[in-house]
Amino acid sequence: MSRSRTRILIADDHPLVRGGLRHLLERDGEFQVVAEAADGSEAIALATLHKPDVVLLDVGMPRISGPDAAMQIAAKAPGTRIIMVSMHSDEAYVLRALKAGAQGYLLKASPEVDVLAAVRAVAAGNAYFSPSITRMLVEDYVLEMQRRGKEDSYDLLSIREKEVLQLLVSGKSNREIANLLFVSVSTVETHRTNILQKLNLHSLPELILYAVRKGLIS
Repeated sequence: MSRSRTRILIADDHPLVRGGLRHLLERDGEFQVVAEAADGSEAIALATLHKPDVVLLDVGMPRISGPDAAMQIAAKAPGTRIIMVSMHSDEAYVLRALKAGAQGYLLKASPEVDVLAAVRAVAAGNAYFSPSITRMLVEDYVLEMQRRGKEDSYDLLSIREKEVLQLLVSGKSNREIANLLFVSVSTVETHRTNILQKLNLHSLPELILYAVRKGLIS
């Protein structure tokens, strides 16, 4: 029996970009583009209607911006995973995308192989960032640690906390982690709180960004 194809929504205000992405994604039969959106409002409506596996969402969408659209898609189609597509590699843009509910961040200048890798990774429940962004974040992190003359705060985490961190940044919910580790949800919540405190972070998006900078996820 053939494997079901990953269902994709492409949201970009440029028809040529949408057409190029559709051709790239559908040419080998692994993916199915179920809809295309030309603005943020249309992206929300089509994502709510079709509930695709993955949305490729341009940051600079008309009517409703990409991050604002992502927040509504995450609320209305919680099973849908979002890859934000942007020309900006600044950390602030990446963090805003994560806070909006995106699981991936892809630069518009990315080669075709990175686009396919991003969709595969995010569809499988993992996070994905363009390699150039990952390199930049890792280099900035190393330089900042050297400037401060501090040891790595990651070493403050216990083995179980590192395990929980890895599961959190891969997109697993507290309940899913509890089932995987055979512990209670409250135990996972306690680990999550301790991890954030030890790393001086305040939210899951910040934790994901930390994990990218540490090279813990791609």
